[in-house]
Amino acid sequence: MPYKIPESVLVVIHTEDLQVLLIERADKPGFWQSVTGSKDSPDEILSETARREVQEETGIIASAQPGALLDWNLSNIYEIYPVWRHRYAPGITQNTEHVFSLQVPRDIEVTLAPREHLQYLWLPYREAADRCFSSSNAEAILQLPRFVGAAGS
Repeated sequence: MPYKIPESVLVVIHTEDLQVLLIERADKPGFWQSVTGSKDSPDEILSETARREVQEETGIIASAQPGALLDWNLSNIYEIYPVWRHRYAPGITQNTEHVFSLQVPRDIEVTLAPREHLQYLWLPYREAADRCFSSSNAEAILQLPRFVGAAGS
């Protein structure tokens, strides 16, 4: 299996009234997060990574929501958790995460990838931030009103 590329996306999926979709990791029950995933190749465009990961992890087709995928032009560099470092080339300890958001209708169908996630839930954005295990994910969710200009801030 090839090593993961240490460049990824974080996609905060939300409704117009700032309900945020969280998904629970299958490999770490109790770890709730937004959609995340690494680039498949060094040449993959970040917005394509975001669209692909959203579809793989939730079944939501981002391109069916015209103009709803928003690149925040915000990146976080963080230490890769030791439990997941074996997925990266030897010596790689940091990942660069690019933040996106995707606004969807509240009644959109969510179909999880069962090998990756156990369940999902919708929460008001502040509660969603509190539930995330990742500090960069929680911070992105808290910045949601600023980036999407939505009500509920």
